[in-house]
Amino acid sequence: MKINIKWLPLLGLFLYSTLLRAQVQPDSIPSSPAMNTTQQPTAPVADKKEFANPSVIGMGKGKGLIINYERQPDFGITSTSPRTEIGNKQGEVRRNNKFDLKAYAPLVNNPHFKMVAGFNYSFEEFNFEYLLPPEYQFYSNIEDKNLRSISGQLVLLRPINEKNFYIFRAKGELNGDYNTKEVAVPDYLKTTVEFLYGWKISSSYSYGFGAQLGYALGRRRIYPAFLFNRTFNPKWGIEAILPANADLRYNASERSLWFAGFSVDGGSYNINVKNIGIPALETLELRRSEIRGRVRWEREIYDFLWLGVEAGYRENLSFKAYENNANDGFFFAKKEDAVIENKLKGAALFNVELFLVPPRRFLKP
Repeated sequence: MKINIKWLPLLGLFLYSTLLRAQVQPDSIPSSPAMNTTQQPTAPVADKKEFANPSVIGMGKGKGLIINYERQPDFGITSTSPRTEIGNKQGEVRRNNKFDLKAYAPLVNNPHFKMVAGFNYSFEEFNFEYLLPPEYQFYSNIEDKNLRSISGQLVLLRPINEKNFYIFRAKGELNGDYNTKEVAVPDYLKTTVEFLYGWKISSSYSYGFGAQLGYALGRRRIYPAFLFNRTFNPKWGIEAILPANADLRYNASERSLWFAGFSVDGGSYNINVKNIGIPALETLELRRSEIRGRVRWEREIYDFLWLGVEAGYRENLSFKAYENNANDGFFFAKKEDAVIENKLKGAALFNVELFLVPPRRFLKP
């Protein structure tokens, strides 16, 4: 099966227009760092039954369309391989840039059932500099092609009663170095499934337990999840889905929020390689995981338009290349499975984001 990717980035604009036409305020659907559509719920209406959801007072508005740019400048890389034909190398990554376009829209927004659709298009690029010649073909293969990701997801929130709820998320991604108008889906498809069961203790406190089958640490595994959202007072709160991410939140005002915390991020790309030293080796799977500490500021620019600025530090956990037929079960692969093992030095990261939220007139109770 092949799909044409020419018009896919425009789907984000369509989804946001759907969000505006819906004129509703979808509840928070927390999940992995790849999706965070939190919002501050409206005040309870007298004699109206309130169904449970993971949102708490003080969270930001739900995000409909997000445009994000990230940059990591100048960090070292050391690559080793058990294959003598490939060899070892030290170099510098002069910059690692990433662009993201995300869109979320409610398909169903009933008090007892929510369904949100999400779309994401991103690409990532690396620029290398060699400390000593000659060139290293693994670096050249990555530098010559953008690493792309196109994904769609469906999130279901089902309030059971006033105290309990569950969340289910299914996501499909096409991750790799494809650069043609058509993509062979089986060559690049990655899937993620999540489930979480939660309790709404009060309007300022919710928690839950669940699991994810996905690529949070680069390799497909089952990972536990613990949701903890708590607002302590009008200024301070915590938003966390452990062990994936956690943030201490400070509400400076209704139009300005600060966050400080960490996230564990990962992914998997299928890449085509050539002239790498082994003629029979034509494809590799690049698996990456990292932990990030960051400080983030979100500020309203105008009603439905917000700005997010983030600075932090990234520490690499794993950045390895495997043959596509390497063992990908639920247990860790043997060390010799890696064709190339890369060690990345820590790096500063900078992130700027524009995002659209439902206008205030749509959020009136």
